[in-house]
Amino acid sequence: MGISDIKSMATPDVVFASWLARFGDAIEQRDSSALGQLFAGDGFWRDILSFTWEHRTFAGPDHIRDAFEAAADRVEARNVRIAAGRSAPRLVKRSGRAVIEAYFDFDTAVGTGAGFVRLLHNEADLLNPKVWLLLTALHEIRGFEEKTGDRRPTGDEFSQIVAPENWQQIREKERSYADRDPPVLIIGAGQGGLILAARLRQMGVDALVVETSARVGDVWRHRYNNLTLHNEIVANHFPYLPFPTTWPVWIPKDMLAGWMEAYAEFLELNVWTSTEVQSGKFDDVAKEWMISLKRGDGSTREMRCKHLVMATGVSGGAPKRPRLPGLEDFGGVVLHSRQFKTGLDWIGKHAIVIGTGNSGHDVAQDLYVSGAASVSIVQRGATCVVSLDPGARISYAVYGEGWPVEDVDLMTAAIPYPVLLETYKWVTKRTREHDRELLDKLHAAGFNTHDGEDDTGFQLLYLRGAGGYYIDVGCCDLIIDNKIKLLQDSDSDRFVATGLRMKDGSTIPADLVVLATGFEGMQEGVRKVLGDEIANRIGPVWGFDKDNVMRNMWRRTAQDGLWLMGGAINEARLYSRFLALEIRAALEGLLPDRSAMPLVKRPGPKQ
Repeated sequence: MGISDIKSMATPDVVFASWLARFGDAIEQRDSSALGQLFAGDGFWRDILSFTWEHRTFAGPDHIRDAFEAAADRVEARNVRIAAGRSAPRLVKRSGRAVIEAYFDFDTAVGTGAGFVRLLHNEADLLNPKVWLLLTALHEIRGFEEKTGDRRPTGDEFSQIVAPENWQQIREKERSYADRDPPVLIIGAGQGGLILAARLRQMGVDALVVETSARVGDVWRHRYNNLTLHNEIVANHFPYLPFPTTWPVWIPKDMLAGWMEAYAEFLELNVWTSTEVQSGKFDDVAKEWMISLKRGDGSTREMRCKHLVMATGVSGGAPKRPRLPGLEDFGGVVLHSRQFKTGLDWIGKHAIVIGTGNSGHDVAQDLYVSGAASVSIVQRGATCVVSLDPGARISYAVYGEGWPVEDVDLMTAAIPYPVLLETYKWVTKRTREHDRELLDKLHAAGFNTHDGEDDTGFQLLYLRGAGGYYIDVGCCDLIIDNKIKLLQDSDSDRFVATGLRMKDGSTIPADLVVLATGFEGMQEGVRKVLGDEIANRIGPVWGFDKDNVMRNMWRRTAQDGLWLMGGAINEARLYSRFLALEIRAALEGLLPDRSAMPLVKRPGPKQ
C-alpha cells in the first residue's frame, strides 16, 4: 500500500476509530502503560469527576500513566465508544497545529462519561496519532439521568385525569414548600442559580432558589439602561431551552431579564422572590444547614437543607467604593455604577465617571448620547482595550463554527491552563494587530492601555478576577474625539463641592459622579451571609489555584455542604452539569469522602 493510498483512507473518522479502539483496550484492561503511550510528550489529560471526582489536569505520559493507574480499578471505566448524537470527527487547525477533534462516550461504575480528544495529525504516521488534549467527564449518574428527549415525562397523570389536581395546582403546592424543606437551597436567581436549578431538577433533585429582588431577571433588568451582552448569542444559550433564532447577535439586558423569568417558569423551577437570607449556620452533627429566610410579606421561614449553593455572581454583588480625596465635600450626587440607571436622568448636567472598565465606558457613553452637558472619564490605571468586532469575537469564534453548543462546551472544558495561556497570547496578539489603529489613536489621546498579565488579554483578566478591560462598543471614538473628556487620576487633586479639582488648579464641573469601580469578590458575599469563619475557611473565590483550577467554583469547597455557582452564561451552562452531578452524588452517598478520593496522593502535572 502506497503513501497516497494511506492518505486516502486516513479520513478523520477512520483515524479516530482506530485510535479509540486502542484507547478503549487500554481503559478496559487497566493498562496504564499502554494508555500513557497514546499521548504526545506535551499531551494533557483533563478529568472532571469521572475518574478523580475532582477537576484535575495531568501533563505528560508519565503523570497521565500514574494518575490512571491510581484511579482505574475504582472507576471501572469500560465500553468506550463513539459518542452518540455528537459532532462527527473532523480535521482542523488549533493554535497552529493540525488536529483531529472527536467525541466519545464511556461507562463507569456510577454512570456514563463524555469524552473529547484532539489527536495530532502526523503526515508521517497518519494511522497512529498521539493525543494532544483529552477530556473525560462524568455526564450522568445511573438512575438519575436527565429527563429529556426520549426520557421526557409522559404527562399521563394529566392527560388521563387520574387525580383531581391539575398541573398548575401541583406546581403551586410544590413551590410553596409548606410540607417540606428542600435538600438544596440556592441563593440567587441570576443565570447561574437558574441554570443550576434546571440541571438539578432534571436529575431529580428538589431545589429551591431564593432571590432578594421582586422578579426573576431583576439582576439584569435593574442594571444601567443601555447594557448589552458583549459576547455573541451563539455562546450564551441556556441548557434545555436555547434562544430563538430571531434574536439579535448581541442581547440587550432587558431581553435577557425577560428570558430568565420565562426560563424559570418553563423549566418548572421553584423560586421565591423578595426573599432574603437573614442567617445561615452549619450543623456539624446533623451535617446540614440551618437557614433563616425573610419573605417579602414580612414572614420568616426556618429551613434545614443538606446543601447550600451561593449563586450570587462572581463579584458577590457588593459594590466597591474607594476612598477618593474630598468626595465627602462634593455637593452633587454620587452613584455606584450598580445604582446608575440611565443618562436620560442627567440631560444638560455635568458628569464624571471614575473607572475605565466596561461599566465605566458604557455609563460615560450612555450619558453622552443621552445629552449630558459634559462627560469626563477618569482613568485610574492602564486598561486592556479590544474592539467588539473582530477583537472580542475572536475569543468566542469556536462557538460560531456550526457545532452544537454543548459539544463546543466539552471542547473548551478540555483546554488545560498552559494551553489556555498560549491560546490567549495568540488571540491577544491577533486582536492587537486588528486594533492597532484604534490603540494608536487612544494613546495619542492620552489613554493608557495594556495587554493583560503576560500578554494574555481581557479573557485572562476576567478569569483571574483582575478586571480592568473594555470591549469597545463606541466609547473609544468619543474619547479620541474629545467628546468625552479623558482625565488621568494622577493629574487630579481632590473633589470639591462643584466637581473635581485638578493639580493644575482647574476644576472639572460635575453634578454627578459615577463610581464604576467594580465589586467585592464572592468570598465577601459568603462572609455577609455566613460569617467570617466560613468565609475564611473557603478562602478566595475565582482566579486560579495552585492546580490551575478556578478557586472554589463549581466544585467542593472547604466547607461541607457549601457550593459556589457563578460565571458568564457559557460557564454556567457548562459547569452547572458537574456541580449538579456532585450534589446528586452526595445525596445518594456516591461522592467519596475527601480522604478517600481516587487520587488522594494527587499526582500532578509538571507545568
